[in-house]
Amino acid sequence: MERQFTDKERSYVEPKITLVGAGPGDPDLISVKGVKALKIADVIIYDALVDEALLDYVPKEATRVYVGNPSGDENFSQSTVNQLMVDYALNFGHVVRLKGGDLFVFGRGYEELEYAASYSIETEIIPGISSAISVPGLQGIPVTHKGDSDGLWILCGTNEKGHINTELINAASSKATVVVLLGYDQLHDIVNIYQSIGKGRLPAAVIQNGSMKNEKIAVGIVNTIEEIVEEEGIDNSGPVLLVFGQTVAHHHRFCSILNFLEGDHY
Repeated sequence: MERQFTDKERSYVEPKITLVGAGPGDPDLISVKGVKALKIADVIIYDALVDEALLDYVPKEATRVYVGNPSGDENFSQSTVNQLMVDYALNFGHVVRLKGGDLFVFGRGYEELEYAASYSIETEIIPGISSAISVPGLQGIPVTHKGDSDGLWILCGTNEKGHINTELINAASSKATVVVLLGYDQLHDIVNIYQSIGKGRLPAAVIQNGSMKNEKIAVGIVNTIEEIVEEEGIDNSGPVLLVFGQTVAHHHRFCSILNFLEGDHY
């Protein structure tokens, strides 16, 4: 339902855009400040990675705008979303742009911030919990752990041209934990990178729909992870996160894998 303003009310509209990170998927993982912003929204613009349960916090009279998953599609392109956000702010007042994960970890939040600034619209930033850290953590996989990993790489599976991210080569060569977002289609190539440098037995995990009720996880080593992903029915229909590193061995399923490793099966 779209909120209706009288001509007098519309003349006093004060445009504001609040960018809110919704967290990894579970609606309970949004911040208290994020919920407060939703409660005073005139317009809510949300994407495909946002649990619609969060819309219950939004006033009934507020306008709800679903923009899917911003991509190259003309209907949901980033430029279209940017303009929608500004148009609604100028005409309706307080726009909350609700995005999955954190705004600035492959969330394109800064592009939206810049676009709002070009119209001199007041903006507020409310960070979200990044899936890169929280999703492994919810599975009992620490992204850093003394003795196992003193660092963390967070990478996108591809570069801006859609080709595999060459930074993965440097990341794989390090001792740090490597978390890859938007990398499901590159899993085979990433496995090849690790195998080419003799790390085929490194622990690895693939998690789909992290933190949500339909979460799936595959745990293994580099040499077996593709096979296990297929066995677990993990596909590209929901957000997928890849984790490579010794810290994956702390997942409870990895104990059974140790027998295979000790037997030198792989």
